Amino acid sequence: MILFLLLIFLPIGVSAGRYYLRGDGRGNWQTADRSSAGLLPPASANPHALIRVFAARTVRWRSIFAVHTWIVVKEKGATTYSRYDYTAWGDPVRSNGFPPDGRWFGALPETVVAVDGARAEALIPKIRAVIENYKFRAYGDYSAWPGPNSNTFVQAALDAVPELRAVLPPTAIGKDFPYSGRWAGITASGTGLYASLSGYLGMTIGWVEGVEINFLGAVLGLDIRRPALKLPGIGRLGVAAGA
Repeated sequence: MILFLLLIFLPIGVSAGRYYLRGDGRGNWQTADRSSAGLLPPASANPHALIRVFAARTVRWRSIFAVHTWIVVKEKGATTYSRYDYTAWGDPVRSNGFPPDGRWFGALPETVVAVDGARAEALIPKIRAVIENYKFRAYGDYSAWPGPNSNTFVQAALDAVPELRAVLPPTAIGKDFPYSGRWAGITASGTGLYASLSGYLGMTIGWVEGVEINFLGAVLGLDIRRPALKLPGIGRLGVAAGA
């Protein structure tokens, strides 16, 4: 138990120390940079279908623990991208509120999922169906912890397309919230099992998902398929998730 708690709280302590010693360099969140990070070409210059999931550290002290994730899609031949976020203000499902690859209040995003061409074209309708029918879409449904939050929303979309074989980073707090109402079952990839106690405690074991223990939203785990440690507050240490 002592070892387990050390593995949970020591990485968070390292992340907290880094934050308090260096800050996040973003200044006032209300005036922070939200411009394009240059991760996507102009939509009009790219005729192919596209799916992206981006993640960036959240604002202020919350960046110690968590990232915010969002979805970007573009159909074949479309001249604009569609970005979808789940936020704490207004109607939580927000469409095109920010540049598709924009900095999240100054934080540079990283690519979690990247699919292009015919494969993306085939999977986009599944993603749009989840977005259009997501049940936590009313004002006040958003809950930063344990969920449903932005990461719960994106996880629901990824679960609808197991062909992606995609896994959100361990710092995506809220991804393990049981949005479907089921507390246990087979993982969306079909390669493992999961159990979750309302997002506060849980465990996932699967070939795609790896081994993950969720303790109060913090995820500790091991990825065997793409060898890496999953540490709360820090993220993956090892082979990149998209490698």
